[in-house]
Amino acid sequence: MQALTLTLRQGFDWLREGFRIFRRNPALLVFLVFSYWVLMAILNGIPWLGPALATVLLPLFSVGLMNACREIDHGRPVKPLILFSAFRGELRTLLVLGAIYLAAMTAILAIASLADDGILLRWMLAGEPPAEEAIESGELLGAAQIALLLLLPLTMAYWYAPMLAAWQGLPAGKALFFSFFAGLRNWRAFLGYGAATAAFGALLPGVVLGLLAGLLPEGANGIARVLTLPYLMLFAPTLFASFYVSYRDVFVEVGNSDAPKIMTDANGD
Repeated sequence: MQALTLTLRQGFDWLREGFRIFRRNPALLVFLVFSYWVLMAILNGIPWLGPALATVLLPLFSVGLMNACREIDHGRPVKPLILFSAFRGELRTLLVLGAIYLAAMTAILAIASLADDGILLRWMLAGEPPAEEAIESGELLGAAQIALLLLLPLTMAYWYAPMLAAWQGLPAGKALFFSFFAGLRNWRAFLGYGAATAAFGALLPGVVLGLLAGLLPEGANGIARVLTLPYLMLFAPTLFASFYVSYRDVFVEVGNSDAPKIMTDANGD
């Protein structure tokens, strides 16, 4: 199996294609994304055990959202309970992926804790907010920078892994392997995708809010509150749908069959 290598422009188009999928069933995708966030918030609200459980279950809910996007992309009807559809599929492999991700995240936070005496670790795992002195000292920032640097290869390994496990039946190790190297060889596409996400997720709303604040300074806070939720309801489902598009374009051929087929190279490897 060999992933396709895409261009920077194709990566930039992932967000546009995600919006196209969102337009096909906006109400359902908004409902699914916000339901997912609520479930994650409830789980993360449980001290210590909650964040660990949420992390382990993350691949299953991610596949549920990707299943919804795939069905919409194929023009098939989708029900709200599709969010839990991965619990009926490759459950064991997805739980293994979640457990590996939890272990990797814990290791990264443990390494980062060497820079701040565990402040970031306690904040992420126990919800213990850092003291103002820790923020001002720069220790927390240093730990966060270390964590972000170590998170990059982990993100590459997990970007496609849940879909490869759920849709292609790959074991956890192979799913992580193929996901990492697919991301590595498609760095140009991800560069374009990152630029598009930054432009429409941060730059554009920032410019619009800045202009409105300049024109109506007294009502800037109220305008921001009014506009933020509608834009979030548009952008967040589009972003999730773009995750599916990136997988579809790199690995799979969209056809009429229920199970997508892995794209291979010319040798059939």
